[in-house]
Amino acid sequence: MNQLKPTSVFFIGYLALIGLFSVLRTSEASAASASSPPRESESQSESINELYEKAKKEGGQLTLYIALSARSEEIILPLFKKRFPAIAVNHIDATSDKLVARVLAEQRGGRIIGDVFGGTPGYLAQMTEQKLLAPLAIPEAAAYPAMLKGAEWVATDMQYFIAGWNTSLVKKGDEPKQFEDFADPKWKGKLIAEPRDFQLLMGLAKRKYNSDEKAVELLKKIAANGVEFHKGHSQLIELLVAGQAPVCLTCYSHHFPPRMKKGAPILPLLSEGVGEVGGSVAILKGAPHPIAARLWARWAVSDEGQRAYAQAGETPAHPNVEPAEKVRPETTHMLTAEEVKEFPKYEKLWKGIFQIR
Repeated sequence: MNQLKPTSVFFIGYLALIGLFSVLRTSEASAASASSPPRESESQSESINELYEKAKKEGGQLTLYIALSARSEEIILPLFKKRFPAIAVNHIDATSDKLVARVLAEQRGGRIIGDVFGGTPGYLAQMTEQKLLAPLAIPEAAAYPAMLKGAEWVATDMQYFIAGWNTSLVKKGDEPKQFEDFADPKWKGKLIAEPRDFQLLMGLAKRKYNSDEKAVELLKKIAANGVEFHKGHSQLIELLVAGQAPVCLTCYSHHFPPRMKKGAPILPLLSEGVGEVGGSVAILKGAPHPIAARLWARWAVSDEGQRAYAQAGETPAHPNVEPAEKVRPETTHMLTAEEVKEFPKYEKLWKGIFQIR
């Protein structure tokens, strides 16, 4: 019998080791595949009821970082709770800038508390830049046009910057018809606005005039009439209702109907306005309850959720869900999410025109 040479023994052993490592790698790959999260195609086909069952097993907790009006909080959250009674909702209500600061602080501290974030494109851009949002692909988003969604978010509601007036302080026949009317000296000392609403300038420049120069020229004339600024659109509309000022230059259109129904002496200027995404849904990266967060996202942008937004007096972003009241201007100078990169430019111009620090 021929004996194997030492080199042959070594070679056979080497082949055996390779075979063993191959088997181990195959086993590890199978195990990893079994424990990995479902593919997007699988989660896309999952029904919202199936997702609800998973959210219950996750713990049934959900923390929302979304700026909601008092009316929206009273209507939208209870409707979600009625639909998904096993989910306990903790809503942290604050202005979007404070919510962004809160998320940043949590990230730096290494303890994520929030699950869902909602805000306008400007704040979403900040969150995306800081890599604070998780990718969001949900089947309900298919109904939305490209301008109302991104890789990490989907719009929930729209907002329109319009002018409005107090009918007790503006005589019949003197009502403004368009933004250009406010350049008239007769409005001197009679205008109030929100100091952060540079979107008015941007919308006029990009959509109405297709010219920065013409838009700036108009607003300089309006600024000469001494615009008084107040932070917060809810405060702005209440000042108008109370007769503290005759005209609001940058009110939200959806703030008018509920107050008018209660007898407030105000009217909106709906001949034109500047529109943008008013609210959205996004899931925070590292969210402690990602399944419940996804449940909220899918419900909020679904037909059912959007009807809840309409019931609350918001302007639904869903193309096929109408708002409860007439709040969409006849002519809308619409800003797109992609134009957020130009916000700093127009914010600087706006502050310069009105000498806002």
